[in-house]
Amino acid sequence: RQHLFSQAGGKLPYDNALGTFVPDSCRQAVEVAGSAAGALDLPSVLAQGVDAASRALAAEGYTPEAPRLPTPAAEPPTTPPMHVYAIPDASDTHSFVDLQRDVSVDDLARATGAGMRSVEHTKRYTTAGTANDQGKTSGVLASGIVAALLGVDISALGTTTFRPPYTPVSFATLAGRDRGALHDPIRTTALHAWHVEHGALFENVGQWKRPWYYPQAGEDMEAAVLRECAAARDSVAFMDASTLGKIDVQGPDAGVFLDLLYTNMMSTLKVGMIRYGVMCRPDGMVFDDGTVIRLAPDRFLVTTTTGNAAAVLDWMEEWSQTEWPDLRVHCTSVTEQWATVALVGPRSREVLGSLAPQLAVDNADFPFMAWRETPVAGIDARVCRISFSGELAYEINVSPWEARTLWDALYEAGAPYGITPYGTETMHVLRAEKGYPIIGQDTDGTVTPQDLGMSWVVSKKKPDFIGKRSYARADAVRPDRKQLVGLLPDDPGAFLPEGTQLVADSELPAPPVPMLGHVTSSYRSAALGRTFALALIKGGRERVGERLYAPVGDRLVPVTVASPVLYDPEGARRDG
Repeated sequence: RQHLFSQAGGKLPYDNALGTFVPDSCRQAVEVAGSAAGALDLPSVLAQGVDAASRALAAEGYTPEAPRLPTPAAEPPTTPPMHVYAIPDASDTHSFVDLQRDVSVDDLARATGAGMRSVEHTKRYTTAGTANDQGKTSGVLASGIVAALLGVDISALGTTTFRPPYTPVSFATLAGRDRGALHDPIRTTALHAWHVEHGALFENVGQWKRPWYYPQAGEDMEAAVLRECAAARDSVAFMDASTLGKIDVQGPDAGVFLDLLYTNMMSTLKVGMIRYGVMCRPDGMVFDDGTVIRLAPDRFLVTTTTGNAAAVLDWMEEWSQTEWPDLRVHCTSVTEQWATVALVGPRSREVLGSLAPQLAVDNADFPFMAWRETPVAGIDARVCRISFSGELAYEINVSPWEARTLWDALYEAGAPYGITPYGTETMHVLRAEKGYPIIGQDTDGTVTPQDLGMSWVVSKKKPDFIGKRSYARADAVRPDRKQLVGLLPDDPGAFLPEGTQLVADSELPAPPVPMLGHVTSSYRSAALGRTFALALIKGGRERVGERLYAPVGDRLVPVTVASPVLYDPEGARRDG
């Protein structure tokens, strides 16, 4: 009774006749009835208890004497009775108040002797009532002892705030049993069976199983990824991109809402077009990125990174419900409602054109960052000109029920060009060659869009958006902030492990060694014919062309700081 009512924000005055706290007023719409409200007929309750005990003893063959109930006083006492909570004359023993926390009367006396006058303070000072029963066995007792020690009425002292759950739950229950595949939900795309059939190895991204790479006979990971990269750069390749988060944002104020969430302007986006956007936290640090597709004047489709899909939806709901409840906007996750296939490479236009005869695929009619609705292989599809590789590319979105049919059709139509399935490792190499950051890998919660070399994505026209004011802080414009740059080892075959620190000197000084930054992404590149890396380095853009050193094992690997865009810096390959 006390716990549930207290959790609802109720007041609990003390009832001397019952010897317990009873519900009173509450800030929530709560009604308490019957014995829970303290409405007890004590003689009747005692009689019921004794009768129950007599029946139990009789069942065991005992014949106890008839119970003698206490006779109510003819007149109520003029002063409330003093309820004793401590055993008299027990000063030479330990009198425990909370058996779960081993809190004794002496501990509470020490707390009040130290100046504690609130039962909340004595609770935290002694830990009484903080065990997994949340004070069920000790709460009233602790309040009574503290009241007696302070010489105040227990009603004036009150109780601590009780917290859920009412019934204790063990940490083991919260953690759950390790039941293998059932321990954590495993999410697979509509194309998962095809990937398994074709020998894909998988990596876990969030709860999704994503194809990592597709090794052929005799290939290790490096050989397979180099082959997949070459296909995407030289001919055509495709990947399952269905796991990207997708959020449908609708309402008359949808554009205004997205303007507040993203650093760049979304309300000016035309229907039929797409815009890349970045979300930042109030401190100005990058939270997530993705594309925004305008489907109608009052409807947008937002894409997120795979691992952040739920977090971004929660973020949208939090701001719309708590900060801007007047905006007429609704957000709905549609991640599972769309299967997405990325078709990439200089021959991708030919493959798509052969399957979508109603679609004008030339650059003039279907420009970069536009979308079109058209049948592809006879399936209703939404086709987007989006590229995360820097190559001519399309993202084809269909119902998951039609995904396998679309995939098989692309595989057949692309066979003359050697179409190659590729996984997440190849995707990472392709995007890193172009200097496209991965949120959570090339960022760590302390990185702004400006640090990533993306000042262009931060609007100077919008009056406000989340994070805007933080960019005026002195710390946000320090010239020595860590910035994203490329790294080229002097030895084109030297590989820099991710996380490797960067130093300025060719010989390490005595510890502590000043670090300039660290490697965030590192790969071998088929297109560049060498290894390369991305790194966050203090004042990185001013260091382009400078030589630094990376401690790898017991040696220092010399590297040259470069622009993060190491492949096709002019962007000429994007349009085929």
